[in-house]
Amino acid sequence: MPYYSQWESASLVPDFISGRTPATEDPLWQKSGADSPEEYGYWAPRMCGVACLRMALDHWGHQVPPSIPLVRDLCEAGAYVREGDSVKGLIYRPFTEYVQARWGLTAEVRPNLPPAELPEILHGGRLALLSVHKTIRTPHVEPPSRGGHLVLAVGANKEAVLVNNPSGLPGSSQTAAAVPWARLDAFYAHRGVILGD
Repeated sequence: MPYYSQWESASLVPDFISGRTPATEDPLWQKSGADSPEEYGYWAPRMCGVACLRMALDHWGHQVPPSIPLVRDLCEAGAYVREGDSVKGLIYRPFTEYVQARWGLTAEVRPNLPPAELPEILHGGRLALLSVHKTIRTPHVEPPSRGGHLVLAVGANKEAVLVNNPSGLPGSSQTAAAVPWARLDAFYAHRGVILGD
């Protein structure tokens, strides 16, 4: 399964999420297709859904656009709504409509997506964007709430669901990171989007 971080420099994620390095100083920012470091720096912390979409597109053999052009498309589609310095989104319904119309993928909004349904979905060849708390990158730590960040569920076994996390930590929680079923509920808001080719 291909991996894309929501930042261009996936190896620097610990520095970005800690605030040690602002996203505007990402040395690879131009790969995003942004017009400026400032445009990239604004969107990078908000692009978890875009990173998940890029992984799915690559997985199913589609040409993968840079992240910022996808952001612009999704803004036009109403999946992101910018209000001053804040952004509403990723809004699932316009996102799925865009994915179906632009990429020909199947996309289903699931406002109620129990963990028990994930193995069948994933073993059937589909992928699932799951709304989780961003601290799922360290599943042993107790999160303050559920939801607010998107990861791509890519596999499942008896012990865990496997996720590609756009803001995961290199070497530990970026690709096929195992989140034990017993810990998933602490982070997971039981909603998401199912994608298929």
